[in-house]
Amino acid sequence: MKRLKKIGIIVFVTYLLLVLLAYSFQEKLIFLPSKMPLNHQYDFCQNFEEFYLTAEDGAKLNAVHIKQDSARGLVLYFHGNSGNISQLNHVANLLEQKGYDAFLVDYRTYGKSSGELSEEALKSDAQLFYNHALTKYDEDEIVLYGRSFGTGIATGLAAANTPKKLILESPFYSAVELGKHRFPIFPIAWLSQYRFPSNEYVKQLQCPVFIFHGTADSVIPYGQAERLYEQIPGEEKKMYRIEGGGHNYLQDFEAFKEGMDEAFE
Repeated sequence: MKRLKKIGIIVFVTYLLLVLLAYSFQEKLIFLPSKMPLNHQYDFCQNFEEFYLTAEDGAKLNAVHIKQDSARGLVLYFHGNSGNISQLNHVANLLEQKGYDAFLVDYRTYGKSSGELSEEALKSDAQLFYNHALTKYDEDEIVLYGRSFGTGIATGLAAANTPKKLILESPFYSAVELGKHRFPIFPIAWLSQYRFPSNEYVKQLQCPVFIFHGTADSVIPYGQAERLYEQIPGEEKKMYRIEGGGHNYLQDFEAFKEGMDEAFE
């Protein structure tokens, strides 16, 4: 009996230590930034201009403005939790084909961007770029597009403003629900410093919403996108089920291509 009690105490203490480690290092579990030297030269095929915005806390936020003649508007694009702007050539090509200019944004700590991470800082940075877009485009010309982690930022930004439309590629229901899926042994609802409640944001949307998600996504389950879609009020919404699609490379599927034609028509 004493032996079992001792084993139980060891297991409990070990679990507590794991919980504390998960809490302390959650940013490293969530974010996978890829840094770039400040002198890196982008090589987009399109006409583009690199620029920086300065956040209230002094963080320097790097972005690229993809431009073309007679653009239909601007797409403000928020990428996933890994990589950086330099890996978004396929996005620039897609948006050029659809007739849109684009702001491709690197979050603080990603690419050439500086600053310290926090949910409030990321949300504030997104609004900073949105406000900058409004100095060059009318609001009814601005499309918000988020992929994976970026869907939480794009959805929150859309809820706080009135863009032309919102496009979500591989979205999660909320960061907390995704955390529960990835780390089921931990009390994520208590631990998480990053909540991004997309399920609450979508209830405030005043624009059409287009969701794309692969049925074989092992990172963010397809069911999370379905649940999120159900939370969107009204009829101005559409979900594209990419049969067999994983978390990446949805652009290779015909259903994705056809859906993008509809989303940008």
